[in-house]
Amino acid sequence: MCQVNTKVGDLEGNAAKIREWLDRAEQEDADLAVFPELTIPGYPPEDLLLKPQFVADNVETLHQLASTVTGTCAAVVGFADGAPGTVYNALAVLADGEVKATYHKRALPNYGLFDEERVFTAGTEPMQLHQIGGVNVGMSICEDGWVDGGAVPQLAAGGAEMIININASPYYRRKHHVRHAEMHDRIRESGGLPLVYVNLVGGQDEIVFDGSSFVLDSSCEVIGRAAHCEEELLVLDVASEPSEVDAGARFPVIPISSATGRDQVVVTARVAPEPHELDELHDALVLATRDYVHKNGFTDICLGLSGGIDSTLTAAIAADALGAENVHCVLMPSRYSSDHSVSDAEDFAERLGVSHRTIPIEPGHAAFLEMFKDSFSGRDEGLTEENVQSRIRGVILMGLSNKFGWLVLTTGNKSEAAVGYSTLYGDTAGAYAVIKDVYKLDVYRLSSRYNERAGREVIPESVITKPPSAELRPDQRDDQSLPPYEQLDPLLEAYIEGDRTMSELVDMGFPEETVRRIIRLVDISEFKRRQTPVGARVTKKAFGRDRRLPITNGYV
Repeated sequence: MCQVNTKVGDLEGNAAKIREWLDRAEQEDADLAVFPELTIPGYPPEDLLLKPQFVADNVETLHQLASTVTGTCAAVVGFADGAPGTVYNALAVLADGEVKATYHKRALPNYGLFDEERVFTAGTEPMQLHQIGGVNVGMSICEDGWVDGGAVPQLAAGGAEMIININASPYYRRKHHVRHAEMHDRIRESGGLPLVYVNLVGGQDEIVFDGSSFVLDSSCEVIGRAAHCEEELLVLDVASEPSEVDAGARFPVIPISSATGRDQVVVTARVAPEPHELDELHDALVLATRDYVHKNGFTDICLGLSGGIDSTLTAAIAADALGAENVHCVLMPSRYSSDHSVSDAEDFAERLGVSHRTIPIEPGHAAFLEMFKDSFSGRDEGLTEENVQSRIRGVILMGLSNKFGWLVLTTGNKSEAAVGYSTLYGDTAGAYAVIKDVYKLDVYRLSSRYNERAGREVIPESVITKPPSAELRPDQRDDQSLPPYEQLDPLLEAYIEGDRTMSELVDMGFPEETVRRIIRLVDISEFKRRQTPVGARVTKKAFGRDRRLPITNGYV
């Protein structure tokens, strides 16, 4: 089971990785190396599949790779078959220097972040089995294994003795429990066939693939599990009594490798421990950040470090992802910044071991107020002047990015993004939003857990316990504009993830006045969210791919 990290569009690089991991599988005396869904083009290739040359190149890459598979170990790899207009999400079995067989995915997901029906055609060709090591193996692709009465029970009825399911299953919190429950259903439908679930690992734009591949025996027990958010070669021993190629099978059986001649048993050497829920989330954010930065050709990042909890956690995740030496923090105090915010930021940067510099924004702030003086004459100062400060900071970070080639990370959380508690072209300016899909209360939990894992106080306790503030006016605090996060976050989760309406939220016990105000803030902030950077998706419904509401919207 080859749990690998691929890159969308990098056909040559993905093929080289397949070849490298196939060599490793052969060194383990494996009969078969199984790779994730769409291994060659990467997942999701999206509108690359509308380019005829891309589809043709990916098929050519498959055949070039197949010509090198001449050893004792066969391979199952994902690719895009066909041509624009009729492209299939497919897998190929490679052995003896050729493509032995292909299978086209039958169930195409078209919900949430998935829109496979837009670019793929569902497979309809007759099913087949593959005899590998004396076992008749039925193969399926991702959603095929999530459908009641679909490919898996059909393969079982056709004579399969084991099921292999290759996946590009995106992460959200505790997703592995959902996967296991679905595969339990497939095993029961199949009459108790063991099931091998190989998943992709890595970050692709806002999507995170966490790996966590696993093996279930006929009683649905986990007998093998790969690491969370890491590449891994998981070796599984599947043995059976020798049998005729077509013994007991109604579907055509293609011989791939010889039988082992042992009593049927499924054994594996490693069951990775299930991570703590907050560690699981932290590691997904680290993986997503690392891959976004590195796969887009960057090594270093910069971000604004305010001394607040959001920017502090973002910097800590970035250091874990990229190395502290590649993280550059910028302190940009204003006339309203408290002394403790500056000292907390400096203290944290030194504890984390990242570089930091201070660029006060007062000269720019004063200059802008002078520039606006005549136009704003006779009007009281307010939100406009507050936002000017945030936009100056955005200009500073983008200037450093342009000069030094650093990718800019933004530091806003999901609670703020939901209600529009941010400044367009200010603190939203950047390339990647690390905690964009993390609610504020979870920011606190992750920060405390970060210190627990480190065994020391990396994130100063003063940062965790201070009242949150944007510090854009004297004595400003978040709770002057918003309900306490203990009230706000559950309301936002019910409205965003739960798709509850106003009346339903009131029936759930939320105060009606609060519900009306927060729903209005969420709805009118859609235009802001459309203009903010992508960020790691770690919930079932993130802004962007998952939640697509109209900006111009008259429904209340």
